[in-house]
Amino acid sequence: MAKVLEVKELSKQYSKVLAADKVSFDIEEGEIFALIGPNGAGKTTTIRMISTLITPTGGDAVVAGNSVVKAPDKVRECITYLPDEAGAYKNMTGIKYLRFMAGLFDTDLDKINACVERAKEICGLGDRLNDKIGSYSRGMTRKLLLARAVMTKPKLAILDEPTSGLDVLNAIEIRKTIKRLAKEEKIAFLLSSHNMLEIEFVSDRVGIISKGHLMVTGRSDELKERYNAANLEEVFERVVKDNEVH
Repeated sequence: MAKVLEVKELSKQYSKVLAADKVSFDIEEGEIFALIGPNGAGKTTTIRMISTLITPTGGDAVVAGNSVVKAPDKVRECITYLPDEAGAYKNMTGIKYLRFMAGLFDTDLDKINACVERAKEICGLGDRLNDKIGSYSRGMTRKLLLARAVMTKPKLAILDEPTSGLDVLNAIEIRKTIKRLAKEEKIAFLLSSHNMLEIEFVSDRVGIISKGHLMVTGRSDELKERYNAANLEEVFERVVKDNEVH
């Protein structure tokens, strides 16, 4: 599989704080990579650098052959970023919102219509797309936002806490959608979540970051075996505590 993302010693210095220190990992086409860590560990900073929202002070990240440092505009053409706090225009209907957002990506009417049809299929909201977003539940809104994020078939989809605040059934639907899109359409995903059960279910590989350092990467089963742990939560705890000691 071709590498969609190559993160090469990516660093960010904020005054006296080194938020990310030479972080390196890669993601292949159709792979779901989860970046996890405690609050303040540097994962959000790393994600924002890859998303071109903030500029690195060292290193680089290359998305589909484009450098976030040298060609951020090109990177933005092949990624999508869905932050945890993302919202939608509550006074718009779901379908008008999708059409509006598709129009920001392309001016070709046929391509806009194709994006909207694709989003309708992904979100599965049916006739509720004719209702105002303000009447949607959090789960419905999140499905709409995920559909908006992937309707353009990005090379890399970056999702921050994709199921935060959702009930179990809605969270399961979102996870299954992510896995299906990765498998069937070969979209690469970089996601962050505090839900270890979610990470184990949805991700192909995991990276644990602590104090700005990427401590370990690997498949969940590999990491559980390496750390003699019953689950990913135990792996996470041991990696982070070990880093605190050192």
